[in-house]
Amino acid sequence: MAEGLVTRLMSVSKWFSPRAIVIHLLLLAWLGGCIAASIWQVGRAIQGNSLSFLYSIEWPLFTVLGILGWWALLHLDTISDNQIKARADFEALQRQRAAEERARAATETDPEVAAYNAHLERISQGPKKKMWGH
Repeated sequence: MAEGLVTRLMSVSKWFSPRAIVIHLLLLAWLGGCIAASIWQVGRAIQGNSLSFLYSIEWPLFTVLGILGWWALLHLDTISDNQIKARADFEALQRQRAAEERARAATETDPEVAAYNAHLERISQGPKKKMWGH
């Protein structure tokens, strides 16, 4: 019973929070603008402007996109503190595993890699060639 009440209160706050009210008002302004532009373009199309036929179809599509955006914005979930902590714990665990893997890889040496590293060491210890202009 209490869970249902909490769920209902959370859904009410989703629709009537200050952020949600601003989103509702923006949707109303968007719808009003799209409807006005659609009516205007239909009038121009009737007067003979052939390009306005396309625009008279386009503005109702913008209206639908505005409604979809409104719905998406209202249903965006905020990240809780528990989710942030879980993410930080997961990242710390991954960093620890990566550090352990790097340490393990540093102790295990492939013979070919060791031979190549020895070759590079010999080259770096050898006499330096004279570079012109240096």
